[in-house]
Amino acid sequence: MSRLIVVSNRVAKSDATSKGSEGGLAVGVMAAMEKDGGIWFGWSGKIDNRNEEPKTETRGNIEYVTINLRQSEYNQYYKGYANSVLWPLFHQRPELMRYRDIDLSGYLQANQKFADELLKIIQPGDTIWVHDYHLIPLGKMLREAGIKNPIGFFLHTPFPSLDLLRTVPGYTKTLKDLMRYDLVGFQTEGDHMGFCMGIAQGLGGEILKNDKLRLGSLHCTSRVYPISVETSVLNGAAHAGMHTDEYRRLHSSLGDRSLIIGVDRLDYSKGLVQRCQAYDKLLGQNQEFIRNVVYLQISPTSRGDVQAYGDLAKRIDSEVGHIIGTYADFDWMPMRYLNRGFRRRTILAMYNLARVGLVTPLKDGMNLVAKEYVAAQNPEDPGVLVLSELAGAADELDSAVIINPYDVCATTGALAQALKMPLNERIDRWRKMMDVLENHDIHAWQSKFLGDLQQVTSSAVS
Repeated sequence: MSRLIVVSNRVAKSDATSKGSEGGLAVGVMAAMEKDGGIWFGWSGKIDNRNEEPKTETRGNIEYVTINLRQSEYNQYYKGYANSVLWPLFHQRPELMRYRDIDLSGYLQANQKFADELLKIIQPGDTIWVHDYHLIPLGKMLREAGIKNPIGFFLHTPFPSLDLLRTVPGYTKTLKDLMRYDLVGFQTEGDHMGFCMGIAQGLGGEILKNDKLRLGSLHCTSRVYPISVETSVLNGAAHAGMHTDEYRRLHSSLGDRSLIIGVDRLDYSKGLVQRCQAYDKLLGQNQEFIRNVVYLQISPTSRGDVQAYGDLAKRIDSEVGHIIGTYADFDWMPMRYLNRGFRRRTILAMYNLARVGLVTPLKDGMNLVAKEYVAAQNPEDPGVLVLSELAGAADELDSAVIINPYDVCATTGALAQALKMPLNERIDRWRKMMDVLENHDIHAWQSKFLGDLQQVTSSAVS
């Protein structure tokens, strides 16, 4: 019987108490898998220097198979090459890259560890779907071990231009490794073209008809598959979240003040410093918002043992402290900054409550917070999404108030526009964005990618 095997760096087990702090990959893949099931393989999140066998656990119709990492593997593969080289590179921050040969070696060894364990469970007829930048070499390793099953790859982050990609030693291997997949999916047309130009101009390959690429004897298909959310259930989940203690306390504390909400991992790609500066200007330039607006920023700590993230945390603390110290009164706190995650339904209820959803990354593959904020709104009184044009979501949600996150003054103006926006305009903008989300939800994303994967592998065989 054919099975779907999803492979990602981390495995997020279905747990309503922890979903609120999960990233877009975990939220999207979980929603996609809960419907049709399959095997989800990846790192458990635990560091253990003993050679333990993979752990298997079944919840619902998903079988979770997880492995531990050794401390050296974590340091070199995850903390090192994946998040100190590929993550900053893919998010247009090459100055933050910290390349070391030993980290690249650890990255390849960890991918080989994943491949070795996968070989024990792959059966004829299985479809293998690999996710994200941590596991780019995995397809090549499976092919070299003799696996002929359909193997697809989806990149959740942006993909860099060739000029940026060239800053990494051995970048050509990254491109060649991606060519070993049957189907490579990207969030946006810009990411897709970056890959195609890398193959054509960087390696001398060919761009063929029907989204196919050729590099010597290697062939693959590359297309755009913008990830989405489980649109139909999010408004109901938001209403369920209104019964939580956290939501009730927030609602009670606001009174009749308007809420601006931001929910992001504490990451330098999210534009949090510029966001704070824009809010500072909003209060400084608009007396009408003093005491009448509250900005809630929820940012669970992310990769705190990577130096760039520690430096960012200190900078955000300083920005938040400045805002509070400058504008707060004894009975009004202009900003609330929380370094922890919340239950998913609680976050969705907070989206429903917020007059403005502030989603202003400096670079993002998609950003599902933007889509979740829209889907959680009250159709009769929706809030306004202020969205960075550098997030993949801006390609689809073009009825949001779109800004350049590097333009702090423009973001300030967008906040003021959103807070003052009349009801009829809010409804019109929301309805246009909701139409997109209803027609292209997470299940359509999964179905389209896997359907295309079967089609391209079937046509290759025939």
